[in-house]
Amino acid sequence: MEADVYKTITKPSEEVLFKDKNSKFFGYAYPVTTEDEIKQHLEDLKKQHHQARHWCYAYQIGTETIAYRANDDGEPSNSAGMPIYGQIQSFEVTNVLIVVVRYFGGVKLGVGGLINAYRTGAQLALEASNIIERTINIDYLITCEYDLMNKVMRVIKEKSLNIINQKLELNCEITISVRKKEAESIKSIFDSIYKVDIKIL
Repeated sequence: MEADVYKTITKPSEEVLFKDKNSKFFGYAYPVTTEDEIKQHLEDLKKQHHQARHWCYAYQIGTETIAYRANDDGEPSNSAGMPIYGQIQSFEVTNVLIVVVRYFGGVKLGVGGLINAYRTGAQLALEASNIIERTINIDYLITCEYDLMNKVMRVIKEKSLNIINQKLELNCEITISVRKKEAESIKSIFDSIYKVDIKIL
């Protein structure tokens, strides 16, 4: 049985700070679902920390189809973005952006020191976040004539289904969100009601 739950964070983390040999690493975690949101958070941080040297980040978006990216932002290859991404994986979260902002303290840390610092910054940001578990849902649009409304509503109530949207006119449209593993059985219940149409959105 494939999992139909995923972990994510509910709101931006508090700012965390890790110091090593006078370099300062500020860590941030944000809930995101689009690349536009990611760009916006990065722009905001660059304004907030305009004197910093590096804004390294990693993100992962999606539940079943995963998109991710790790960016070293001028640090030696794989010394920043991948250690940050490694923390996203070890906390098993998705729909998340983690940025670690570095102020150079005048002493080189070496690749090992950088990996440790960026990993720790990301880890602290995730530890400061509120991580929750959500279900992967499938949304269905149910359409029927008004006189079938009671039948449809009875099923929705019995199965405690989540209504996202409804338009109750002569032709009724209801959008429901169903947990992935229950989706097939719910669809077949509505399919079996005469003159009720259900389709995936």
